[in-house]
Amino acid sequence: MVKPWKFKLREEKLSDQPGHALVGVVNMPAHTISPAKAIGRRVLFALLALLAVVFVVYLDRDGYRDANDDGVSLLDCFYYATVSLSTTGYGDIAPVSETARLVNILLVTPLRVLFLIVLIGTTLEVLTERSRQAFRIQNWRRTVRDHVVVIGFGTKGRSAVNALLAEEDTDPSQVVVVDTDRVSLDSASARGLITVHGSATRSDVLRVAGVQRARAVVVAPNRDDTAVLVTLTARELAPKARILASVREAENVHLLKQSGADQVVVSSETAGRLLGIATKTPRVVDMVEDLLTPETGLAIAERPVEPSEEGGSPRHLPDIVLGLVRDGALYRVDAPEADSLEAGDRLLYVRKVSVGEETVP
Repeated sequence: MVKPWKFKLREEKLSDQPGHALVGVVNMPAHTISPAKAIGRRVLFALLALLAVVFVVYLDRDGYRDANDDGVSLLDCFYYATVSLSTTGYGDIAPVSETARLVNILLVTPLRVLFLIVLIGTTLEVLTERSRQAFRIQNWRRTVRDHVVVIGFGTKGRSAVNALLAEEDTDPSQVVVVDTDRVSLDSASARGLITVHGSATRSDVLRVAGVQRARAVVVAPNRDDTAVLVTLTARELAPKARILASVREAENVHLLKQSGADQVVVSSETAGRLLGIATKTPRVVDMVEDLLTPETGLAIAERPVEPSEEGGSPRHLPDIVLGLVRDGALYRVDAPEADSLEAGDRLLYVRKVSVGEETVP
């Protein structure tokens, strides 16, 4: 009896692939120009190449022979440049002197190649852009550090990114979005974010996003079970990263905590509480929205305690202090632990958000 062959298949990991293999999976935002500007630029290059050939041929027109034997005029030079650069070459005007032939070898031929490159520029531009993307991906994977990975670019993911970009020290290139929806990724890329196409439940996809070197991971998928699996995978790859997760149901909070999430936000209950409050005191909801919107009005911020504030009470500060963080624990401003500020404390306070050069009063 012949035993069947056993084949050991090696799975190709995305994280092991070179940059050119990740083009289409990872997208680096690039500056784009309008089609009219791109076409105009190519036409300009073609005209410059044509005029350069006309100028060179006209200067050495005695070294060229016309089939009519009536000399080479300026119009003949334009004609020769046109048929030469387009590689048509009727042969009715040809270089006969050694100087003219040398000029054709050293100058006209390179210009002919440049002219052809302009004519087929669209195809070459696609190839060049792909090579450029591959180089940028490879360089980014080698240097990326302390970035934020956002899993899911739905409503919650977009809101998280908006809050991140509202911070003055957050650059769009330091935010990586992971999603399986191409439309969502295109939207993120249009905002200057780096995107990775794939399921975040796969550790290989998270490695490509650089989770192992990220400072924070925002888990905002549409399903709670997906959030649990993504959190487990991210925590395994990034033991020191801060993982912030969102779930729909409160009963799943303990699963996220056990999976390694540092903080869990229950979206359905939070929205429900705000709706309940709005039935009697709608202005309270407006104020909460103002505090949670970092772009305008008032916002909740965090800062370290200054040396001059140590030993004092947070109630006596000019800032409106809501609480303080000490040794990783949060204390409200009315807690006994918050009576005296200590070195290393961080204050949670209400700050005024600047609009342009002015500050909202």
